[in-house]
Amino acid sequence: MEFWKFMFVPTILFLTVVAPIWITMHYRSVNRSSRSLSQEDRGSIEHMLETVDKLTERIVSLEAILDEDHARWRQQVSREQQGESKE
Repeated sequence: MEFWKFMFVPTILFLTVVAPIWITMHYRSVNRSSRSLSQEDRGSIEHMLETVDKLTERIVSLEAILDEDHARWRQQVSREQQGESKE
């Protein structure tokens, strides 16, 4: 019986102080780890970034071709945009 009397106060302290803090910290860490991107998400983002880079290169190439073949295409586009904004 002496053992239970001795362990009563530490058990109550554990249940009222340590256990709630421990549980709170555990679920905070679980929540933080679930927020991070999975490997599949990272792969998908990398693929999208590669696609964006390729498309940017294509736009630059197309603008260079248009600059060479039709030197005033940029002015035509800006005039058309100004006409649309007035309407």
